[in-house]
Amino acid sequence: MSGDAQRRPNGPFRAGDRVQLTGPRGRLNTITLETGGEFHTHRGILLHDTIIGLPDGSVVRNTVDDEYLALRPLLSDFVMSMPRGAAIVYPKDAAQILLVGDIFPGATVVEAGVGSGALSLTLLRAIGPTGTLLSFERREEFARIARGNVTAFLGAEPPNWKVCIGDLADELAHEAEPGTVDRIVLDMLAPWECLDAASTALAPGGVLLCYVATVTQLSRVAESIRATAAFTDPESSETMIRGWHVEGLAVRPDHRMVAHTGFLIAARRLAPGTVLPELKRKVKPDYSAEDIEAWTPGALGQRQSSDKRARKAARQAESGARRAAGENEPPAGSA
Repeated sequence: MSGDAQRRPNGPFRAGDRVQLTGPRGRLNTITLETGGEFHTHRGILLHDTIIGLPDGSVVRNTVDDEYLALRPLLSDFVMSMPRGAAIVYPKDAAQILLVGDIFPGATVVEAGVGSGALSLTLLRAIGPTGTLLSFERREEFARIARGNVTAFLGAEPPNWKVCIGDLADELAHEAEPGTVDRIVLDMLAPWECLDAASTALAPGGVLLCYVATVTQLSRVAESIRATAAFTDPESSETMIRGWHVEGLAVRPDHRMVAHTGFLIAARRLAPGTVLPELKRKVKPDYSAEDIEAWTPGALGQRQSSDKRARKAARQAESGARRAAGENEPPAGSA
C-alpha cells in the first residue's frame, strides 16, 4: 500500500491526523492530533479531543470561547509550513513542472536534489502508486528532512520512492538502465553537470526540466543543453501569481504577490543519432571565456543552508513523521 493511500484525505478527524487551525484573526497553526493533547496560545487552550471525531471543516472553541476553523491541510499548505533545510520549490512552480513535464501516473521520474521534499511530494502524488520516483541528494541532512516531511504528510514512506545519497552525475547510471527514465527534474545549482547522465538515462521523447534561480544559471544551462545535441531546443519560463482582494465592490490586486522564485527550462530527448534541424536565428549567440567564468557556481553567489540549520530541520521533520506514524518521541538528547 502506498503512503498516499494511508493518509486519509477526508472523513472524521482521528488521532495522528494533521489539522490546520485558522484562529480568530486569520492566523494559521498546524497541529498533529493526539488523544488528550492540547493546543496552547496566549488566549486559552484548545483540547485535541474536541476536534477528534468531527468532520473536516468544523468550527471548534477553546477555553476562552475563541473559534477555530479546523481543516486538513492541502499539499500546498503543508509544503509552505513544513521544516526545511533548503529553499523549496514553490507550489506555483511545482504545478508548472507537472504540466510542462507531463508527469503522468505510472511514470519513472528522477529528481535531484531532493532538498526538503516539497517537489518529491508533488511528484509522488502525480505518478501514483504504479510510478517510480528516484531522488538524488548530496547532503545526508537534507535527505533526512525530505524523508521526515514526506512520511509526515503521507503517513508512511512510499515504497515506490528511493532516496540516493550522492551526485546524480555519478550515481544515476548505477540506478537506472539507459533509456528507461521518462522524466528528469533537476533542482540544483549546476544542472549542466548532469546533462550527460540525464541524456543517457532518458528514453527518446522523455522530458528534461531544470529549475534554476538566476539568469546566469538559466543562460548556461540553456547553452549546455544545446551543446549536447541530444535534446530539442530548450524552452524557458517563469511563473508569477498575483492574488486579488475581493470584498463587495472593493476589488483590487493584493498588495503582495508571489513573484520571481525561479526559472523553468525544459527540453525533450531526441532519438539516438538524430540531428535536430538548425533553427534560423537573426543573430548567432556567442559568449566568451569571461562569460563562462560568470556562470561558475562560485560566481553565482547562491546562499547555502548551514549544517546546523539543516540538522535542526531534520529533527523537526523526523519528529513530525513519528507523530504521523503514532510513534513515541525519543528521549531528550538522543540522536
